[in-house]
Amino acid sequence: MRLLPRDEKFFDLFTAVATFTVEAARLQQELLRADHNRRGVIVDQIKRLEHQADQVTHEVVSRLDRVFITPLDREDIHSLASRLDDVMDLIDGTSRRLHIFHAGIAPEGATLIADVIARATEQLQVAVGALEKNKDGTVLNACVQVKRLEEEGDTLYHEWLGRLFEGHPDALTVIKWKEIYDNLEKTLDYIEDAGNVLESISIKHA
Repeated sequence: MRLLPRDEKFFDLFTAVATFTVEAARLQQELLRADHNRRGVIVDQIKRLEHQADQVTHEVVSRLDRVFITPLDREDIHSLASRLDDVMDLIDGTSRRLHIFHAGIAPEGATLIADVIARATEQLQVAVGALEKNKDGTVLNACVQVKRLEEEGDTLYHEWLGRLFEGHPDALTVIKWKEIYDNLEKTLDYIEDAGNVLESISIKHA
């Protein structure tokens, strides 16, 4: 029995943010497959999830200031909260650009990368959910999958970015979709960053 009990609420808060991120990534998949008339509604749904995740992240930071004993190192808690927040912010930003740009039908490559992003956020969710007990190698295994998916997405990004410039493409279309591709690829980088923080925490507290 601890004389000064640790606040374990942080794990629930991280799980909530990871869950919101999975939902946003799945909506991003739907967004890229939707026609323009349906995109506004989906963008609004993603924005609501981003707002909810922001509120939870704020609670993490606020609780960090109030709690005397934390279950993880304070810098690790802050770093994980920031990395998860980066992922959600970029999904939201990409969705808004897609709508604002009137980007038209998504190239197959964009939908393929979005599918990889969704799978990577699911692995983040697994890792975050297993962090409190940190047993059976679940956290580390999920982080390995995140790295593998980042590499898969990176390969798709370079292949399909190149295809944008094939033949005699419309310049405005290239500009729009290059930025969207860049954001999708950066989202995977941010997911990998979050995975690296989770991996570091897991090893530290093994």
